[in-house]
Amino acid sequence: MFRARADSFQRVTTVNAVAQDLPLVSDGLPIKQVSDLMGVPAPTLRSWERRYGVPAVSRSAGGHRRYVPDELKQIRLMRDEIGRGKRAAEAALAVRILLDQSNPSLSWISRLLAASERSDPAAMRAVLDQSLDDLGLADTLDQVLMPTMRQVGAWWDSGRCDVGQEHITTETARGWLARLTTLSPLDTIDPPILLACGPLDMHTLGLEALAALLAEQGRGTRVLGGRTSALTLVTAATATAASAVVVVSQLHTQRRPAVDALRTVARTGCPLFYAGNAFAFPDQRVGVPGTYLGDNFATARDMVLGSTGSDSSSPQLSRSIA
Repeated sequence: MFRARADSFQRVTTVNAVAQDLPLVSDGLPIKQVSDLMGVPAPTLRSWERRYGVPAVSRSAGGHRRYVPDELKQIRLMRDEIGRGKRAAEAALAVRILLDQSNPSLSWISRLLAASERSDPAAMRAVLDQSLDDLGLADTLDQVLMPTMRQVGAWWDSGRCDVGQEHITTETARGWLARLTTLSPLDTIDPPILLACGPLDMHTLGLEALAALLAEQGRGTRVLGGRTSALTLVTAATATAASAVVVVSQLHTQRRPAVDALRTVARTGCPLFYAGNAFAFPDQRVGVPGTYLGDNFATARDMVLGSTGSDSSSPQLSRSIA
């Protein structure tokens, strides 16, 4: 959840994408060569295999490990999931899901990426609408939209796509989320939930996704946007009597101002939450006021609603926005 597209540990979201740039080998690579190639120590590779079965490595006639392309894909995914802040057990589960061809989200990701490559906003919206009907909003966000955005960001970073495609894809996603939020009948009685980026952060898509998910439950939000200062955040929280505040920060270099903003808001007594890559590892959350939301939208929604006394189990609104 709330993962920045510029994250240095980009998650690869389709089997075809994972396959690119891997060496072509017939009888497999030895563990030392794989360790050098992937930047993962050999003891760690052995531990992943022994404890999680990722990957289930082939053996040579002499009993030595030999890694073929499918197994290299699993290692790369495992490495990148851990780099994004997951524990090894969680990363192994994520790898199995990604490589499960029966996983319904893979087809939606592939179709959305294809529409992105054509820079076709209408096709992108259609795919998102269909995924919404099939999977629901929370799973569409977690399993389709955000993985797709991370892949487009990785393509942009590597030069595979230009900035035009990246901008069109982002703005189409934002427009789709805004329409969802606007069409949802909101509870006008409860104070709003404030959603903001840290003072140096600009990535708002995760906040807009959470706003749509909260709107689906009838809860009103105010997205304060990028680079929200501590003063602006406290002023807004006080003026609106906000029922909760969420602050997102992505890069480690942007973490300190975000923590300072959280500490300032904490003095108001408002329920406080935070998320983003800057807090992915446990030691980055030590001493930070508030509750860490993790990387799953449905869980984050439930945590925020729980703090406000709301129930996320109410009947969902009509899914299609076509």
